[in-house]
Amino acid sequence: MAMILRNFIVFEGIDGAGTSTQIEMLMNSPHARKFFPTAEPTNGETGRFLRRMLGGEFRLDPRTAAYLFAADRCEHLWGTGGDDFNGGIERICAGGKIVVSDRYLFSSIAYQSVTCGGELAKMLQAPFPLPELLFFFKIAPEVSLSRIGGRGKREIYEEVEFLRKTEERYERAISEFEGTGMKIVTIDAAKTKEEVAAEIIGAISDAGMLER
Repeated sequence: MAMILRNFIVFEGIDGAGTSTQIEMLMNSPHARKFFPTAEPTNGETGRFLRRMLGGEFRLDPRTAAYLFAADRCEHLWGTGGDDFNGGIERICAGGKIVVSDRYLFSSIAYQSVTCGGELAKMLQAPFPLPELLFFFKIAPEVSLSRIGGRGKREIYEEVEFLRKTEERYERAISEFEGTGMKIVTIDAAKTKEEVAAEIIGAISDAGMLER
């Protein structure tokens, strides 16, 4: 059985699924003091470099990007994760905080399976622990892109055909983690943000994480 990192929650879904919005709502909830929000790519040096690439400033070979995402994740888990990150995820979880990350290894497997093949993507994620609780935000790419449209400039992966392929890889990848000991909750991300927020808090409570 895979290693499960206690007190670690991950939100996953294609661009525009609403993961960032839900982390903001979580941090404005009555339970906010229990949570530590974070995201990938991080705001560390490697993460900032990757965000520039995602914004279209320059191009990388997909394999190079895959290795860099893994390096950023390694730092996120066990290093600093950026200037405002008080230690790695593992240390913060051990201290009793519930770390909630917008994206983790599942997004790498999904996106990189499209850009450079599944074998490399899975190999690079093998050293990393799984979260205790995974929320998979399921949404049609057409709906997600309509949301992204209001943000202005798109990132390089925000095209409907690419996101259709990524959504398929997400479902396939997450199904392969069933039975690992990680709890997986699929969210209908087309619901209102209030409905989704209530479902998330309910699942976290049902997992016993708020009572610790």
